[in-house]
Formats: sequence, C-alpha cells, structure tokens
Amino acid sequence: MNNKIINVFVGVIFLSVILAACTPEIVSKTENTTTPASFTHSQDTTNTVSMKWREYFTDPNLNALIDTALSNNQELNITLQEIEMARNEIRARKGEYLPFVGLDAAAGVDKPGRYTGKGSSEATTEIKPGMETPDPLQDYMVGAFATWEIDIWNKLHNAKKAAVSRYLSTVEGKNFMVTNLIAEIANAYYELLALDNELSIVKQNIEIQSNALEVVRMQKQSARVTELAVRRFEAQVLNTRGLQFGIQQNIIETENLINFLVGRFPQPIGRDTESFVNLIPKTIQAGIPAQLLENRPDVKQAEMNLAAAKLDVKVAKARFYPSLGISAGIGFQAFNPTYLMKTPQSLMYSLVGDLTAPLVNRNAIKAAYFNANAIQIQAVYNYERTLLNAYVEVANQLSMIDNMENTYNLKVQEVEALTQSIDISNNLFRSARADYMEVLLTQRDALESRFDLIETKKRQMNAIVNIYKALGGGWKY
Repeated sequence: MNNKIINVFVGVIFLSVILAACTPEIVSKTENTTTPASFTHSQDTTNTVSMKWREYFTDPNLNALIDTALSNNQELNITLQEIEMARNEIRARKGEYLPFVGLDAAAGVDKPGRYTGKGSSEATTEIKPGMETPDPLQDYMVGAFATWEIDIWNKLHNAKKAAVSRYLSTVEGKNFMVTNLIAEIANAYYELLALDNELSIVKQNIEIQSNALEVVRMQKQSARVTELAVRRFEAQVLNTRGLQFGIQQNIIETENLINFLVGRFPQPIGRDTESFVNLIPKTIQAGIPAQLLENRPDVKQAEMNLAAAKLDVKVAKARFYPSLGISAGIGFQAFNPTYLMKTPQSLMYSLVGDLTAPLVNRNAIKAAYFNANAIQIQAVYNYERTLLNAYVEVANQLSMIDNMENTYNLKVQEVEALTQSIDISNNLFRSARADYMEVLLTQRDALESRFDLIETKKRQMNAIVNIYKALGGGWKY
C-alpha cells in the first residue's frame, strides 16, 4: 500500500515537471521607481505634508466644513462600503484554501418496478425469511462530509494575497479621496471669499460711478458737457450693476457646491470675508520626490494594484499544474431509523483523493494567463504614470506659488496707482482739463485691476491648497 502511494506521488511530480515545461512564455515588465533627487524649487528634505489638515488650515470656518464633510460626504461613505466589500473578499479567498465541512441528513424511499433489472433480480433471489429486503426500501442517512483542495502550488494562497493587496488599494483610494475632498472644499471656500470681495468692490464702484454720474448731469445742466457724456456714464453704472448680479449668482452656486461636498442641503456658509485680502500664504517645504512614494495615496494605491496584478499572474500560471482534492465523509446509514445508531453495521465512511490536470485544449487557461500578464504590464505603466504625475503636480504648484507671489506684489502696486488715478481724473474732469472718456477708462481700469488683485490672491491660496494635496497631505487625520 505504501509503495502504491509513493508511486502515485512520484507520478504527480513527474507530471508536474512536464506541465511546467509546457507553460507558455510571457514578456514581463518591471516598474521603474526612480525619481529625481530634488524638486527645482525646493532642496529641503523637510516636508509640509507631515502637518495634519487641522494645523495646515487655520480658518475655523473652513475646518468646520472639512470636519463635517469627512462624516457626511456621500461619495466618501460609498467608498467606505467598497473597502468593506474588499475586506469580505479576503475572507472569501481565505476560505477557499481551508477544508469545507458540512453536515448532511437525508431520508428517502425506493420502490423499483417489478419488470426492471433491479426489481426482477430481487424477486428471483432466494432470501431467508426475516432477512428479505424491505419493499419499498427506505433510506435514512446522517453524517459529516468534507472537501479540501490541497494548495500545492500556492494558487489559493496567492489569490488571497491578491485580495489583501486590493483591499489595501481601496484603503489608499479612500485616502486619496479624502485628500481631494479636503482640497476641493478649501478651494471652493477661497473662491467664495474671493467672490464676496469682488461683490464688495462692485458695490463700491457702483457708488463711485453713481456719484460721478450726478456730477456729469450737473455739468450738462451748465452746458459744460453734452448728453453723450451723461449717457456714457449712465451706461457704465448699468454695466457695473449687471456685474453685481452675476457675482451674486456665482456666490449662490459656490455655497451650494460646498454644501453638496459637506453632504447637506443648501444653507448659508459661515465665513470671514474681510480676512481674505490679508491672508498670507504659508511657507511650503516640499521635501524630496522620493517621499511621494509614501505620502501620495494614489501612488500607494497604484503600487498595491500592481502587487495584486503580479499575484494574479502566479495564480493564472498555477492553473497549468495538477490540482489535488480530497473528499471524505463519515456518518450512519440504514433502511430503518431505529438501526441508525447500531454500529458497526450502520456506520459508513469514505475517503477519496482526486488529481486533475489540464492536458488537451488549454486555450482558456492560456488566454487567462496572457490576460493576467497584460493586466500586470498595464499596472506597471499605471504605477509609473501615477508617480510621474505626482512629481509634475508638485513641480507645477511650487512654480505657481513663486509666480503668484511676484504677480500679487505687482498687482498691489497697480491697484494703488489706478486708485490714485481715479481721483486725479475726476479732479481734472471737474476743471475741464480731461474729458469724460479718460474718467470712464480710468474707472474701468481700476475696477479690473482690483478684480485681478482678488483673482491673484485666490490663485495664491489655491496654490497653497493644491501643493498640500500634491504632496499627499490631508488623509492623515
């Protein structure tokens, strides 16, 4: 008996070697994880991303919005359920390489026809009185049964490891969503503050232009200007009033966007509008590019997906090899319930081992193997693309911070010069040393420059938000 078992195992090993030699060749690809030594605009290894978002954003109104969104945002909560499903997938994969054990109970009756092979053979058999087979024949059985696939080639274990990697990928996906959500709320909040300031500027200009219109009307009565000047000043006031309603609509839409991200129905957004122009951008320390591998959730997500894809290739390859299954059962069976517990007569058991291996027409297995390898190569490219994109985003935002700082300083000087020119043009107009067109153009340029200043401040704050997101900040909370 032992010799037979040894011969079987020798045959299995020999067959495995043959099948392994017949596995199709594939072209694999290894990911490139090298990054530049440093960013162009940063040579420091200290990284701002170590700050938690509550420390990075100091506006209490903004922090309250972010805190609410992390609890109520529907998309984030949907992602949390995807994480739960990925966790359940791990349980399912783990259960596949453990024995399946179940209980079975059955009852039945069998009455073969007289003119059938079984019925006629029983009728012609001479059986001693009291020992004949009951007619109809009842059958009662109760027992435990088990099946188990021996994971010789680690196919099932690798499938479970792939499920773990995908679970970790969904966790990183959630972290990446948190980072994006925080950045989106912060950018919308600064957009709202900018719109508030634009609306304030428009109202101030409406007042200035209305006063100028009254002056022009008085000068027209004294025949110092014509009706054309009055109409041009009046048109300017109407145009500015039209800007006011457009900005008010943008404020409503931005408030509703923030409320949507926070996960609640529209309501007023608490904010300190006057503090916007005095906001000072933080000093950013970008660290080194290699830190993106640990800090960026999307890079880590791509890494986990790549790890899962590599394991899927191993799983697909293992399908070319033989699989060994064991099934066993033990219980009691009798044609009368009173005999069920009479042993050893009613005891029944079974033990079966089966070895299966694909030999002919393995096209489906080959196709799955090639597809798994193609997906793994895709995952390599996706990982490299994600890492490259992370570096580019940081580089762009670092450059944006520097350029917006210089632009803002120049815009401040421009606004000061044009604000002074409004008073100068008005005085010259009153003394008939400048025509009304110069006054109108000066007012328009001053309004546009103040709008540009607010826009530049907003872009400054957006760059501060986006660099924090690009470095991978926000998800550690």
